[in-house]
Amino acid sequence: MQPKIVFTDVDGTLADAHHQPIPADAELIARVIARGVPFCLVSARSPEGLYPFQRTLGFTGPLVCFSGAYVLDEQGRELASRVIPTQDAVGIYDYLRRELPEVCVNTYGFHDWICADRSDPRVRHEEDIVHAEARETEDLLGTFGDRGVHKFLLMGEPDQILAAEKTVAAAYPRLNVVRSSDTLCEIMDGAASKSAGIACLCKHYGVSSDEAIAFGDGYNDLDMLGAVGRSFAMANGVDAVKAAATDVTRWTNEESGVARTLTVLFGL
Repeated sequence: MQPKIVFTDVDGTLADAHHQPIPADAELIARVIARGVPFCLVSARSPEGLYPFQRTLGFTGPLVCFSGAYVLDEQGRELASRVIPTQDAVGIYDYLRRELPEVCVNTYGFHDWICADRSDPRVRHEEDIVHAEARETEDLLGTFGDRGVHKFLLMGEPDQILAAEKTVAAAYPRLNVVRSSDTLCEIMDGAASKSAGIACLCKHYGVSSDEAIAFGDGYNDLDMLGAVGRSFAMANGVDAVKAAATDVTRWTNEESGVARTLTVLFGL
């Protein structure tokens, strides 16, 4: 049975080694969409970090942002939002700055991204990847008001991030704390997950999760891959993801593994 909806992670999965879209994939994605199959990006990125990716590949569609904390439909309208209340976020931010001084802390909510020092090379690097800009401020209340915060992003060296993941998870067991790479750690509301985002979009389109497929490569994709009927770990994925998925692609992200696998599945 051909899938009725496609979900894919971005970095390390659909993106190349430089975290950019592969232009040659555009035609294949257009063919899938032309068959009435929604093509959905599921990422730790913000909407502003995903819009340029879609534009380069020439398609629009729903987005699961902030690893499931913020879900938008094909017109950019909010379908689901799981936030950390702003007052709680202020306390968490103070804790992160105090207990993890060597780590760069970024705060995201809806369409805002703020940090303490935009000149930090780690922030600059992230801006280059996602083609979006952070704003330099530590005023969470002034930025997010009573809307809440969708995500904290910690940037650091691999040993720092590994330690940060354990430290924050122990201090805030009700939060969802997960590494998205060796140098990045995401912190969201405990109810936020990629699998929840997938469930939201399946309901939106009237599709069973058993009729969905998903592609991923990293630790923060594990719950997503378990939420669909057929899951694909990228050939370049971590071993834990390969063990959890129903399939492993023959090709890496650099080799257009998602597009080439879809070509086989849809007979394109």
